[in-house]
Amino acid sequence: MGTPDEYCKGRGRPKTRGDDTQRSTIVETSRRLFVQKGYGATTTEDIAAACRISKQTLYRLFPSKPTLFAAVVEAGRPQWLEFPVPEDMPPQQALERIFRINISDEEDRERLELARLRLTECPSHPDLHHLITEPVTNHPLAPLACWMKRQEELGRLQLVGDAFSLARMLADMVFGAMVMNSFNDLRWPSGEARQTHIRNAISVFLHGVSAAPHA
Repeated sequence: MGTPDEYCKGRGRPKTRGDDTQRSTIVETSRRLFVQKGYGATTTEDIAAACRISKQTLYRLFPSKPTLFAAVVEAGRPQWLEFPVPEDMPPQQALERIFRINISDEEDRERLELARLRLTECPSHPDLHHLITEPVTNHPLAPLACWMKRQEELGRLQLVGDAFSLARMLADMVFGAMVMNSFNDLRWPSGEARQTHIRNAISVFLHGVSAAPHA
């Protein structure tokens, strides 16, 4: 049997989860609540309660709600586009891979939810303004713009305008209809329908729809 001092060393609230694990839990829970209720209607009390932590712990890891929203957006970046891709891959195949044409239905729904969340919430809340005015170099589409510039240097693309504007145009073609859908359900009718849409959007972007000129 140990001494009182030895016994007391083990007393108190145990630290059952490390900060990194706790941050991940908070970010994922916050994403779910922001999607369900909206940024404005979700309080830090809601988030702390759903995570079963104190507000003090929440604010220690995330000093403010805008900081937490930014973390949610940042955590979703890898779902958005896939990089790198092989440099020698033909543009159609490369873009299909970049836009993750074979993404699972659940992952696709999550990335569309996050895209809609950013587009609808940031303009309405001044405390999130920095997320829509962030430098182009830190924008989720920056890697796509860089890829386009590299393809132009290799002679595979002929860019009309600046690469970032074209990257945004292509992303709008691929995602726009679903992200701005007025219905809450962001699921495609089927995975095949999603793949067809992505493939066709990329094809139209690369080649247009005009008939080839007669020789």
